[in-house]
Amino acid sequence: MKNNAGIALAVVVALGVGLGGGYWLATQYGSALSGGQGADQAEAERKPLFYRNPMNPAIISPVPAKDEMGMDYIPVYADDEGSGPAGTVKIDPVTVQNIGVRTARVVRGPLAHRVRAVGRVVPDETRLARLHPKTEGWVESMRVERTGERVHQDAILLSIYSPQLVSSQEEYLLALKNRDALAQSPFEDIRRGAEDLARSARKRLELLDMPAHQIRELEQTGRIKKKIHIHSPFHGVIMGIGVREGEFVGPATELYRVADLSRVWVLAQVYEHELPWIKEGDRAEIRIGALPGKRFEGRISYIYPYFESRTRTVSVRLELDNPEGLLRPEMFADVTIAADAREGVLLVPSEAIVRTGERALLFVVREPGKFEPREVTLGLTAEGKTQILEGVKEGEEVVTSAQFLIDSESKLREATAKMMEALSQGGGASVDPDMDMGDMSMDEDMNMDGMSLDEGDQP
Repeated sequence: MKNNAGIALAVVVALGVGLGGGYWLATQYGSALSGGQGADQAEAERKPLFYRNPMNPAIISPVPAKDEMGMDYIPVYADDEGSGPAGTVKIDPVTVQNIGVRTARVVRGPLAHRVRAVGRVVPDETRLARLHPKTEGWVESMRVERTGERVHQDAILLSIYSPQLVSSQEEYLLALKNRDALAQSPFEDIRRGAEDLARSARKRLELLDMPAHQIRELEQTGRIKKKIHIHSPFHGVIMGIGVREGEFVGPATELYRVADLSRVWVLAQVYEHELPWIKEGDRAEIRIGALPGKRFEGRISYIYPYFESRTRTVSVRLELDNPEGLLRPEMFADVTIAADAREGVLLVPSEAIVRTGERALLFVVREPGKFEPREVTLGLTAEGKTQILEGVKEGEEVVTSAQFLIDSESKLREATAKMMEALSQGGGASVDPDMDMGDMSMDEDMNMDGMSLDEGDQP
């Protein structure tokens, strides 16, 4: 009896445990089932905007579809497209790390630049003389016959015979004799007329470039000078000779070209994009390849008001003292102009800028993983930094690497947003499966051909 009672008790206990365990499992299963049904219901309520080709994001469909390889189109939901301005991109942290996104702050500070240019040495135009005779004649003798010779001021270069100068000397001698003969005349008008005539004849010789010392000799000796001297106007170097002995010359004939090289110019060619950096008075350093180890300093004295059509450069003039004659005309020079720094400007790394042709963009970090395209106005660029005139504020964070990958996604999302807006305005027009967005033209501002939204969005 005792054994039967024990067995009955064990059966009752086992039955109770079984009922309790079953109840607990049923409860847990019901909760899981209820949760799964809720998730499925939430998933069902979250309707996709459209479906995107997994191999070509430019191809979309309003209904589920498969591509040529049998792969299902990927659903795109409203929250996938992010929020904020058109083109805002939202990327998960893993992808941000994988594509190597780096950022930098927009800062305010100085922007300095050194303009480098190529120049050449030329004579100072104010110290360059081209000698021409004032009358016609013949070259009688030449004192300087070789180009490159150094000459002193008033040195005789050549002598010419001019019939006009001979007749003018005769007129002057006659005027002098007439003045002497009438010097004792009781009539003041006659004396004054004789003096005016002599003064006029002398002035004529001076205007014909007869040297002063030969005029004095003519007055003292009374003998006509057949050879009239041509003198150097200053200390300098003969840069060119245009005649030889016995040659007939006239006012159009260049006898000599003389340059004073104690002071020279350096004409540097500055490209137009660097023109905003420079101004008159800026200090410059000049180095000459033919003079290793030598360094010359000067300042910009003039910026020419026109461009060279072939090189698209502006000539900048530097004036240099050249007492030793080391700088010679037509030498090439490397010029470095120390431009003044721009103080207190907004700066970003130059690599952060995405240039699309007609506009420039920066991707601003709105929050971790969220990037907003921002159109900006660019200023000067130097030393890897670019000035921002408008579009961002100091302290904002911008993308400096992988921004072209972000830009591609931004273009795609902006195109999608415009397409969906166009479809909604068109009364719910449908899009056929496998329709390529490159074949769609939505409006005047959005041409989907080749994923190009408008002229300003061209990469």
